[in-house]
Amino acid sequence: MDFDDRRISENIGSQRGMGLGGGGGLGGMGGLLFGLVASRFGIGGIIVLAIGMFIFGGLGSLGGGGQQAVGPGGTATTGQSAAEICASDPVTRFSCQVLGSTEDVWSRLFQASGQSYQPAELIFYEGGGRSGCGAAQSAMGPFYCPTDQNIYLDTGFFRELQQRFGAPGDFAQAYVIAHEVGHHVQRLTGTLEQARIAQARMSEADANAVQVQVELQADCYAGVWAAAERAALEPGDIEEGMRAAEAIGDDTLQRAGQGYVVPESFTHGSAAQRQAALQRGLRTGDPAACQFTVG
Repeated sequence: MDFDDRRISENIGSQRGMGLGGGGGLGGMGGLLFGLVASRFGIGGIIVLAIGMFIFGGLGSLGGGGQQAVGPGGTATTGQSAAEICASDPVTRFSCQVLGSTEDVWSRLFQASGQSYQPAELIFYEGGGRSGCGAAQSAMGPFYCPTDQNIYLDTGFFRELQQRFGAPGDFAQAYVIAHEVGHHVQRLTGTLEQARIAQARMSEADANAVQVQVELQADCYAGVWAAAERAALEPGDIEEGMRAAEAIGDDTLQRAGQGYVVPESFTHGSAAQRQAALQRGLRTGDPAACQFTVG
């Protein structure tokens, strides 16, 4: 993607170097289904329990040294400016530019429907951190927390995406961020809350099916964003996105991890479904093409 001249977002925070670790601190907030509380990109070491209640920790007792600040969502950060954080390395800078681009695109789309878009904040961390939905760990993969409306990203995930899952490229990285922004759009439009309510009265298999639709819509929204940025796409970019969507399909991951596929346990969708959702957003550029019925 040709983003060299793009602005960086101001909605940036960092927990890098704060020594927050990954555990402890449970208590305070509850009553949300984990699959929706921490909507992940699709790769990670945590088990998503679509039925079951979790109590999540607050951010009051944070370890580590250095200056700490509290962001708009109540998340402790290093207190660095967005410019300082985004200048730390090229991958971080590109991530900041992608977030800025999503803000511009979704602001226009919301305005066209008579609404106002409220951006999410992107929090970088390394190894372990804290979110309004509990501990953040690199093994979880990137995720969106609707409690504090922040996206949490360990950019080391991009190396895993390339080396372990065979999905390299800057568009693959942008797709990851745009997918999580898609969950924020769902939070703003009420889709996440509607899905949570519906899941609470369903069997596990049915609740998983709803979660799949939530994730596929976020993929479609990522495609809508990319369609608006078509002029910045370079040869091979769309193929990079398709490889990433295939690599993190539930069937691909289950087949690699356990040797067989259990469709009723899917929580993010098959490789074919994820590719189709991303392509639908790219083809139409219309958020309405991503809609689904909850419950």
